[in-house]
Amino acid sequence: MRKITRNTFLKQSISVGASLYFMPNFGSAGHLPIVRANSFSELWEKMVSANDAHVKSLLEIGDAANRHGGRSFGYNFAFLAAAFACKDSRFQQDNRLISLLHTTADKLIGSQRPDGTINAGNLESPPDTAFIMEPLCAGVYILNNLRDGNLKPVLTKIEAFIKKAGEALVIGGVHTPNHRWVVCHALARINQLYPDAKYKERIDEWLSEGIYLDEDGHYPERSMNYSDVENNAFITLGRLLNRPELFEAPRKSLEMTYYYMEPNGDLVTFDSRRQDQYSARSIVVQYLHYRFLAIYDRDGAFASIVNMIEGFPGFDRMITREALFYFMENEWLQKELPDPEPLPTNFEKVFPTSSLLRIRRENSTATLFGGVDWPLIIASGRSVSPNFFAYRKGNAVLKYMRMSASFFSMGYFRSEGLWQEGEQYLLYQKLEAPYYQPLPDHLKNESGDYELTPSVDGRFWSKMAFDKRPVSNVKTLESRVTLSEEEGKASLLFEVKGLEGVAVTIEMCFDESGKLSGVTPSDTEKNNYFLPEGYGTFERAGDVISFGPGIQEHQRISRLAGEQYSVHFGSLRTEGNHVYLTGYTPFSHRITFE
Repeated sequence: MRKITRNTFLKQSISVGASLYFMPNFGSAGHLPIVRANSFSELWEKMVSANDAHVKSLLEIGDAANRHGGRSFGYNFAFLAAAFACKDSRFQQDNRLISLLHTTADKLIGSQRPDGTINAGNLESPPDTAFIMEPLCAGVYILNNLRDGNLKPVLTKIEAFIKKAGEALVIGGVHTPNHRWVVCHALARINQLYPDAKYKERIDEWLSEGIYLDEDGHYPERSMNYSDVENNAFITLGRLLNRPELFEAPRKSLEMTYYYMEPNGDLVTFDSRRQDQYSARSIVVQYLHYRFLAIYDRDGAFASIVNMIEGFPGFDRMITREALFYFMENEWLQKELPDPEPLPTNFEKVFPTSSLLRIRRENSTATLFGGVDWPLIIASGRSVSPNFFAYRKGNAVLKYMRMSASFFSMGYFRSEGLWQEGEQYLLYQKLEAPYYQPLPDHLKNESGDYELTPSVDGRFWSKMAFDKRPVSNVKTLESRVTLSEEEGKASLLFEVKGLEGVAVTIEMCFDESGKLSGVTPSDTEKNNYFLPEGYGTFERAGDVISFGPGIQEHQRISRLAGEQYSVHFGSLRTEGNHVYLTGYTPFSHRITFE
């Protein structure tokens, strides 16, 4: 058994998918057929029409048409600017839009704090202010290029707002890793409009900290949500400051992202260190980044991803309705895509830096994850998801699998890494729960006032000076999950041993919109089921996953997350159809998905 490290992985040739990752392009074996995009003129017409529809709503119902929360006025300014300037818009040179631009600028000015920031999420926040600068500055850039004297009053008005915000960003701080680049992105856009050396100096000060990207292509937060933010920032910085070397990080990030993509465009988020580790994210949000680099680099593989994204769910909502102003302020996006090249759809690929395995066999995928951050601390910025396995077959989706044991309320199984044994992959965790002996005499005191410390196993704290006490009666629980896969059929062997008689619960969460068969409803919460024996099926939109065999030796399906969550009435339960398999240690059971 060997743990998968970067060096180990580089010596392996797991499959064509693994080897292709390190090549300049994606290659051609086991690939998607080449699909050519719709003509750009068709996309352009749809974007103009969608932008006009939103502008019409702004004219008719005002703020009721807002769709970006606290950032809506920045986006509205860009939508209005795009419509006013676009020769194909029904609102081109429509003076009603100038009036609405004034109203939007006034609302932005009214929201600005004395220090130049705004409250759009966090209070008086430089990063949240920076997020608004992207659409706002893009809109101003579009209007500036018109050289229209009728726009001078509103452009003068908004200039004062932007420059005051710029002062805040030149000196303001941040909270998270991606915030640094959001601020730099905003400063580059402000500098494009109103050049000033102080903007570039602040950008260079942040950049001097270094751009971290691990060997697989993850930014520090390992988040599909924030990689979009960072890729956007570095592409914009490289473009506006004429620093093409800044495109290198987005290139690598986007190459990796393809392998995290499900056939419908959903992205795997199990290994994220941020809030998206429990939610869905679509590759559609990265469309503009793939498009820019496909054109800039003449990259046929990225062009294929662009073509693919245009057919994914959410494209109309996230791109067609939103992106006209991006295409107008960045003419690179309007250029012709290179000829598409084939993409791999049959691969077995490990990401050693986050201990995540991705297997794809055309329209079926499996994900295995063993890379949470240790020690386990429940906090934003750390990877703590107990979701260790997912499986898809077309439209039928097992969103995640978890395992929990009633072992001193220590909660869900979380692996200590990912190992490879021959053609199999292994997750493993060993838990220890001791009992505590009296303190040594020299550490005792008559008042009984001892240090507030965590228990050795990290479950709770008490004024017991746990770290100084001898322990005894140490109980252990060892859990192994072994995955084998062949042509889309995935088999998981569960082995849990140590303390005998411990209740083990395997939890499977299928998509909420499908239909289960062969299972038994629980008499507790809705959408809870057992699989006592045999095989169950999950069907959605014509595709079927078969899973089993089942086992039911007890009905413990509550308080699975453990004391770290339950002590504060927390829960990790998500929407979906939950199926449970249960047994007692020593526990050994194999489940197959196909």
